Amino acid sequence: MIPAPASPPQTDLTWLSRLRFVVHGRKGWGTWGERRSARRGAGLEFADFRDYTPGDDPRRVDWNLYARSDRAYVRLYEEEADLAVIVALDGSASMGWGDRWPATRALAEALGGIALLGGDALRGMWLQQESAVPLWGPHSGGEWLSEWREWLAFLNPAGATALGPALRDLGARLAARAPRPALILLLTDGYDAAGLDSGAATLAARGHEVVLLHLLTPEELEPTLRGELRLVDVESGAHRDVTLDGATLAAYQERRTAWQAALRQAVSARGGRYLSLSTATPLKRVVLEELRRAGVVR
Repeated sequence: MIPAPASPPQTDLTWLSRLRFVVHGRKGWGTWGERRSARRGAGLEFADFRDYTPGDDPRRVDWNLYARSDRAYVRLYEEEADLAVIVALDGSASMGWGDRWPATRALAEALGGIALLGGDALRGMWLQQESAVPLWGPHSGGEWLSEWREWLAFLNPAGATALGPALRDLGARLAARAPRPALILLLTDGYDAAGLDSGAATLAARGHEVVLLHLLTPEELEPTLRGELRLVDVESGAHRDVTLDGATLAAYQERRTAWQAALRQAVSARGGRYLSLSTATPLKRVVLEELRRAGVVR
């Protein structure tokens, strides 16, 4: 994928405005990311919040939330809420290996652009250790795209992330903060995936849909290193001395294939989707071809 520069990119993203996210249509979802009707009245179910803008009815401001956050939010109800989209980023140090992080950031920028330009409610979540930290949003509308880019440019992967516990924490936070179902786009290298199945199950039980976007570098897909080497874990510092020859590399490919199959099974068994992506693939091809083929966007 096209690497994102250190500063917020200035590339033209208007091509994203033609795209919409696709969901499987669980009960409580909107219609495939399209605008929903703006009917109002008694009996409508609360769905989410959005930022207050001039012209909004002050009676719909949540003043308790304003007192806690010093920011004004308007309550949205089920008939007027667009699709809720969460871009959840694995913040572990291994995400910074090779060209993975620039590629991840560029893809996250594009995914957020699809949501914002399509009028969906976008949140950015940072997965670190065993937690899902809400750091951005929810916001909706193309005017937020520049701020979304700036937030992504600020992030720096470090430490470790346990995906299973982090996803369970995400489920708990969403249950307390945003009761309606969300499309959760998880960008990860999948290395500490213990408990991924239970994390995905927690989210599915609350009606959320997980799309796991597995970002692998060319060296991870087809290693070019050979000979006597010491491999060091960038997160724990643990190391292993290995001989990379034909037999070792064949065994590696078998284990990689099994590992990816296990990740796919963990999310697909709970109604989610899995997509393996090479960081060497140009961004537009990832979005317009691979995500479309996988049914993530249309």
